[in-house]
Amino acid sequence: MPRVKLLEQKEYAFHCTISLQPRDINYGGHLGNDSLVSLLGTARANMFHSMGVSEMDFGDGKASSIMSDMVINYKAEAFMFDEITIDTHVGELMRSGFRIFHRVKIGQKTIALAETGITAFNYASRKIASLPEVFLKGLAAHQG
Repeated sequence: MPRVKLLEQKEYAFHCTISLQPRDINYGGHLGNDSLVSLLGTARANMFHSMGVSEMDFGDGKASSIMSDMVINYKAEAFMFDEITIDTHVGELMRSGFRIFHRVKIGQKTIALAETGITAFNYASRKIASLPEVFLKGLAAHQG
């Protein structure tokens, strides 16, 4: 099976800095893939918070987020107490979803690129929802 190769985005509107802790390190002595997934979730939650929404409420009291897919390309190792920056960009907006592009760095060195598909979902009706206008306005305000 061919490897999925992610590309860096031209711009990233959101940035989250995190210091790696012992819980983030695996038996190989470096950042574990399970921890990276959690750290990407932290960056995503911080991004939504800065927009005035959350993963469970995109601003209209109905639409929430549900992840539809994820791809990660590892470029280098990261170690305990390294300070990583997760740069985040939202793109490929559709009626009921979008893609989140992440770049994980230590200083100028890229550690990983990741991409997730997010679908707007109404947990009460258990159906896909449309992205609410308040979410789109919050995103536009941050991405220029």
